[in-house]
Amino acid sequence: MTHQPLSPAVSQDITLKCLDDRGIDIAFIASFGYDPGDPYAVWLTFHIPGGDVSWAVARSLLLRGLTEPAGDGDIRLRPVIDEDGHACVIFDFHSPTGRLTTQARTAELHTFLARTWVAVPAGDESERLDLDALVGALLGGSEAE
Repeated sequence: MTHQPLSPAVSQDITLKCLDDRGIDIAFIASFGYDPGDPYAVWLTFHIPGGDVSWAVARSLLLRGLTEPAGDGDIRLRPVIDEDGHACVIFDFHSPTGRLTTQARTAELHTFLARTWVAVPAGDESERLDLDALVGALLGGSEAE
């Protein structure tokens, strides 16, 4: 993972429902963040005892997951209808140390994504990247060298 922006330009707390194998669900708040300086990524931060845990998710993956199954790596999304008839998205997080399945209301996710599109319209992400700085960072140098 790369670093999470300290103060994202777009931030929204979204209620997630944690789903476990025993059929027990627990609601908690996760912060969704978006920084135009990292235009392809959305950050999800789980506020848990012992410290925050952040995951980067491609903004395009989050969008696709609103309407169809998406992702085949560490994060997989799929749309569902919950027991109350609300459109939701299931997030399935996989890591070497475990798995977490959560659910969020599609309407909340759409509101967040709409705010990110105001910051950086879909298709304009590449115009926001500083490729020289990125290449310099990857090569371990700086532009001053």
